[in-house]
Amino acid sequence: MYLFICNLSIVDIFYTSVTIPKLLHMLLSGNHFVSFSQCYTQLYFFVTLINTEDILFFIMAYDRYVAICLPLHYHRILSRKNCILIIIGIWTISFLNSLLYVTSVLDMSSCHSNLIHQFFCDIKSLTKTTCTGTEIVLIITGVEILLFVFLPLMCTIISYFTIFFVILKIKSRENRSKAFSTCSSHITVISIYYGTSLIDYMIPSYSDVLDVAFAVVYTTITPVINPIIYSLQNANIKTALLGVIKGRHFL
Repeated sequence: MYLFICNLSIVDIFYTSVTIPKLLHMLLSGNHFVSFSQCYTQLYFFVTLINTEDILFFIMAYDRYVAICLPLHYHRILSRKNCILIIIGIWTISFLNSLLYVTSVLDMSSCHSNLIHQFFCDIKSLTKTTCTGTEIVLIITGVEILLFVFLPLMCTIISYFTIFFVILKIKSRENRSKAFSTCSSHITVISIYYGTSLIDYMIPSYSDVLDVAFAVVYTTITPVINPIIYSLQNANIKTALLGVIKGRHFL
């Protein structure tokens, strides 16, 4: 589980590294222009990270499923070797898929405007500026969403339904509470991430400001709060935080 959380932290660091530095440069310099090479490079890494995070969320849910539903087989199914192979596979698939996807996006040609109403280059804002090749890209995007968003999400939901069904069979209230607590942080994180990202991409755009607001949540705020949510599950960190709070209270 910690290996997967470590990789999630890497994804979160890269997430903000892909979008925020260019945004800060624009705000500080006043230069809001982005070259095509910069835009598509940003899109490539952004799609890579989205794919990686979506698959990683499912693998983390599967990890909880094996730990709670098949505890005696945990070290055989999710051995260190298997976990490392899973991580390598996730990153490899994400990089290759993103390369193929961005290559297809390059066939689009801009004709309406070269102005995007977003603080980074994403496919939703790019398609608003094009008039040729959009249909093919939208079809490919639909397939991408099905394979890398809905499929992992459905597998995650099924995993947690099975987990909850098993937990409810546990007679001891203390053991049920302990089992639920191991899943709570992950459920919170995926709820925030999928909630904001699906609203942003699935619901028709009513306002450019609203699109930017949802994008800010899942590209910047979510990566920031993920470590906080997972850290609160650690007893030592909880004790340290309570000590700080009590110390300030007495001061």
